[in-house]
Parts: sequence; C-alpha cells; structure tokens
Amino acid sequence: MACRISELVLECREPETLAQFWCAVLDYIVLDRDDDGSMEIGPREGFGGPQPTIILSPTDNPTPGKARLHIDVNPTDRDQAAELARLLELGARPADIGQSGDEQWHVLADPEDNYFCLLKARIDPV
Repeated sequence: MACRISELVLECREPETLAQFWCAVLDYIVLDRDDDGSMEIGPREGFGGPQPTIILSPTDNPTPGKARLHIDVNPTDRDQAAELARLLELGARPADIGQSGDEQWHVLADPEDNYFCLLKARIDPV
C-alpha cells in the first residue's frame, strides 16, 4: 500500500486571514482550530477524503516567497482567465519569479506572499 498526501502545512502570521483566502479559493471550510492559533481547513466532507487539508500554523517569521513546495490550483467551473480574475479579487497578486511570459500558468502570491500557480486545465471538481 502506498501513502497519500493528507495535509499540507503552511506557516503564516495570520491564520485567520489565510483561512478566509484559501477557503474561498478552494471552496474549503474551517475544520478545526487549536489553542495555539493554528487552523485546519479542508473539503466540506472533512479530513480523510481524496483532497488534502491545509494546516495554517502561526509563526512570527514565516518565510515568504518561493518555497521548495508550493500549491498549484486548477479551475473547475470556469476558464483560466475568469478564475484569475476571481483570485485577484480575493486578494491574490501576480508574482514575478522570472517567468518568460510564455507559460500556460500564472504565478500568484496569497495575502502573505506565499507563491502558488493557477494552471490552465479545467478539472472535474469531484
């Protein structure tokens, strides 16, 4: 039997702000809040399904920008341009990490400057 990714952990200054952003981006909900200020967000079905949850772990000095691991998202119910407009409206910002301009994806930063990519392909939301 193989493993699968069940959780992603993202260090941040303001878990509540990032929870609002990523819940809106991914149609996730807050699943849990810990006394230390960390929050777990995930699909409405909860932990253990096919999609990983995200744990937002508070820290005073998160490392912003290009990390060795980042999140890629794909639109599920609209084309890439419409999804880009929605993400920008939610608070994402374009990020320049040296792209050529010929990429089929957009590099963005969330409200705490963590980079993520909006890919072109639409995928089935199930």
